[in-house]
Amino acid sequence: MVDELVLLLHALLVRHRALSIENGQLMEQLRLLVCERATLLRQVRPPSCPVPFPETFNGESARLPEFIVQTASYMLVNENRFCNDAMKVAFLISLLTGEAEEWVVPYIETDSPILSDYRAFLDEMKQCFGWYDDEDDEDYEEDDY
Repeated sequence: MVDELVLLLHALLVRHRALSIENGQLMEQLRLLVCERATLLRQVRPPSCPVPFPETFNGESARLPEFIVQTASYMLVNENRFCNDAMKVAFLISLLTGEAEEWVVPYIETDSPILSDYRAFLDEMKQCFGWYDDEDDEDYEEDDY
């Protein structure tokens, strides 16, 4: 009986290792696809959009407010494309480069709930990249965009 349990445990450990390796490979493929999607999104600009396509954000704290305003404005005039929080967060992620792109990878790897919560994602960005508001963003309705 003990030998059977040892064999079963060994088989489970081998399967776990194989699944862990496969998971790592899939996560790398996902990261590459997110990067490729970001590149493609940067090239797609609707011709009649009154708001310019937002610039990328590399993690420079001084640019964070501008990035958030640009992306919120763009999503507002293209509201049919950004119908839920997950789409909004995905759009922001597609515009991240450098340090900011590195910052978001762990959220993607762990399939964090923050990826489907626009306000929480913005709050994390603000905390990470040094935008500290004394106010509660009363004048800026991020819930909508």
